[in-house]
This record gives sequence, C-alpha cells and structure tokens, in this order.
Amino acid sequence: MAGVAPVIEQLPIQFPERILSAPTSYFSVERYAREDTHADLMARLGIGKDDALHVLRMRALRHLRPGFDVEAEVAGSGRLLRLEYSSGRDTRIAVAREGDALNLSEQRAVLRGYTVMRSGMIRSSLFAAADAGGIPESVAMQLADIFGGDVDFHRDLRKGDHFSVVYELLYRDGQAARAGRVIAAEFVNQGRRLRAVYYPGPDAGRSKSAGYYGPDGKNLRKAFLRSPLEFSRITSGFGLRRHPLFSNWRAHTGVDYGAPIGTRVRATSDGIVEFVGIKGGYGKAVILRHAGRYSTVYAHLSGIAPGLQRGLRVTQGEVIGKVGQSGWATGPHLHYEFRVGGQARNPLSITLPAANPLPAQEVEFFRRHAGPILAQLDLLAGSNLALLE
Repeated sequence: MAGVAPVIEQLPIQFPERILSAPTSYFSVERYAREDTHADLMARLGIGKDDALHVLRMRALRHLRPGFDVEAEVAGSGRLLRLEYSSGRDTRIAVAREGDALNLSEQRAVLRGYTVMRSGMIRSSLFAAADAGGIPESVAMQLADIFGGDVDFHRDLRKGDHFSVVYELLYRDGQAARAGRVIAAEFVNQGRRLRAVYYPGPDAGRSKSAGYYGPDGKNLRKAFLRSPLEFSRITSGFGLRRHPLFSNWRAHTGVDYGAPIGTRVRATSDGIVEFVGIKGGYGKAVILRHAGRYSTVYAHLSGIAPGLQRGLRVTQGEVIGKVGQSGWATGPHLHYEFRVGGQARNPLSITLPAANPLPAQEVEFFRRHAGPILAQLDLLAGSNLALLE
C-alpha cells in the first residue's frame, strides 16, 4: 500500500511592519600583549584615531600591563563609548562618554578571597620548591619573612626540608587576581618543625598584636630580620680578611651580600634614620638607630629610597635603598653592619632580641582562633608529605 503524502499547509508570508535596525555600537575584548603599543590595542578594539589620541592624552592606560584584558564599547563610526580594564592595583579603570566628553574614573575593585593549601619540598631553593608546587612567588617571600628569624635561608636550607602553607587567593571578576596573606604555615628545616599562624588580633588586624605566632602563642617576629635582602649570597663574612682593594689584612666589621644592582634593601628593624648620604669608602649609605643600643649600617648603595632623610622613622621590612657598587667596592653588593653600643657584632651569629609577646588578655582569644587553622595545617602536612616523597 502506497504511503500517504503529508498535507503541507501553505501559510502566507508575513513581513514585519518595520525592519529592525542594525546595532549602533558593539562590544569587544582584547588582551594587551607584550609586543603591543597602546595604539595597536585601541586599533584592534576599533577605536577611532581622534578618541584614541584623547585616551592617550588622559593617560588612561598607564596602569595597563601585558596580559590584562581591555573591554570597549565602540560605535560603528569608531566613536568610543566606554573602555574598561582591571589594573594590577586592585582598581577598575574606566573611560566613559558623557555627551561629547570622555571622562576617566578609577574605582576600587571587589576582591573575594578563597583559601588555598599547598606543600613543597626543598631540592635546591625555596623559590624553586614553591614554583614546582604551584605556589606564587609572593607566598614564598612571605614564608621567608615569617620564618626568617629562625631559619637563615642563605645557609640553613637542606635538600629534603619541606613545608606546607595555607594562604588566600584573591579573585576579581571571577578570575584569580593575586595571592593574599599566608594564613598558616609549617616549615621543617633539618628535622626541626616550625609552625606559624596569622593572628589578626581582637579587632581584625588593627591591633598592635596582629602578626604571626607559634601554636603556643610565641611571637615569631624578631626585633631584627636576619638579612636586609630577601635572597642573595654571602660574599664576605664578619672578621679578619684581606681587603679586595688594598690587599692588606684588616677587620671586616660587617657581612657582604652579593646581589644584582637594584636589588631592594630592607630595614632589618623599626628605627630612625641617623644618617643618609655619601660616607667615605661606604659610598651611598644609610644608618638606622634602633631601640636600646642597637644600630645598623647599609652601604655601597646605588640609590636611596625617595624621601628618606635624617630623623625619619622607618618600619621593619621597609625598602630604604637598592644594592649598588658605590664607594670602595669591587662589585655589586650590600655591606651590612650590626652594632651594639657602637661596636660591630656578627649579625649571622648574634642572638637577636625578641619582639613583644602576645598580651596575656589575648591568649585565650588566640587559642580559639588558632585551633581550627592548626587542625587544617595538620591535615595538609600529613596528607601531602607522602605525595612529596
């Protein structure tokens, strides 16, 4: 039996009363590449030459860095209606048209923090271990600061040392922006186990007691950092040596750290600037006076931090200058001296004074805060060490 053909109903063609008009503007997103100029980027976004020149004159793209995404709304004629991007300073930069004018604005970006847990094992250096474990460089630098009073990262690291860290990862517009603060960490150095928990204080970070403490509430911050450089190599130690310029034997009253010109030099403790400028064979130098009878010297600098002057108060870790080769120096390095009552002492071996302990009235608050975090660190350290090995 032959199939029955379907019945197709012919409907009259309907024409709209009016044709929808084409959009008057379009949106586009372009990534700023390392080889790009600002003009290249704006041309890809379809921005006309007049508006592109206006944006350049406004210096609206001064915070733009390779890898940043730029969004733009442009009219069909190349007329810029809006341009936006998130800067590396946690701000949102926008250029918006209002009438015939283009106006620049800067707003604080909304950052959301998520907890990340990672571990690493030392095979050559802290930075190499962090990189292998997918840990940001800024977190590695925080680890060096947190444990720097107990571990000399220039001399004490051994293959097989390992660490675990819990830190914040900050997101902006749904994308990872940067690493935040280390929340807790464990570092095992030559079999010695060190632990740290960030304690914000009873008023969420505005307390003088905010900082890193051991599980027992002991303040891990020392009154002095072991080194004024984050990472470097010691090229000349404290004591008698043959002078590299004058070839005679004389006392070396400090420690020399070899590092590239321009490396940041940090104040090793809170203090007041006693001297800044040119000081004979020291070249460009800074001398800081600290609490008690302590003072420190930073010499052979290539530059001094802008605005640093005698009488100014500085804080521990603040950048006061950059490594150089000024004065009597045969190569780029920092000469660092640690003085007690005006007498030079070996900064690598002297027992450094401790920072203020946790106030007695905050001990119980600290224990309640630290308990869950330490339990998290226990889980991380136990589960990941087997994987690292």
